[in-house]
Amino acid sequence: MAKSPEAFRSISEAATEVGVPQHVLRFWETKFAFVTPVKRAGGRRFYRPEDIEVLKGVRRLLHEEGLTLKGVARLHKAQGVKRILGQEPVGPAPVSPAPEAPVGPESPFAAPGLTAEQRQRLAEVLRDIEAAQSRLEAALGR
Repeated sequence: MAKSPEAFRSISEAATEVGVPQHVLRFWETKFAFVTPVKRAGGRRFYRPEDIEVLKGVRRLLHEEGLTLKGVARLHKAQGVKRILGQEPVGPAPVSPAPEAPVGPESPFAAPGLTAEQRQRLAEVLRDIEAAQSRLEAALGR
């Protein structure tokens, strides 16, 4: 007899549905505050349907989009669970704001003759490159 779509799932059922081993779900629970299954007496975990969807989102971000654990945590902190679920537009993880003009001499964007708009664009390109580097390092297992 199949469970209803609204029924809670055991950790083994959740792991099968998400496509990861059980120990990975337990690990993610320690790394992400937003992964919170219901715990019954004796410490048994039960996953609600919305928990399963969040876990699928985490798996997609880590395994398909190449984000790191810290990247997923930062993304959740900045954009919330809707981004984890894929309900928000996909874009690079937010990074600190780009420097505004005027730029000090220690800034990498302090080249003479650059407009504020050009500096902004350089900062955006740098963030994109750093995000790509992070995904590449994650894919290479560094």
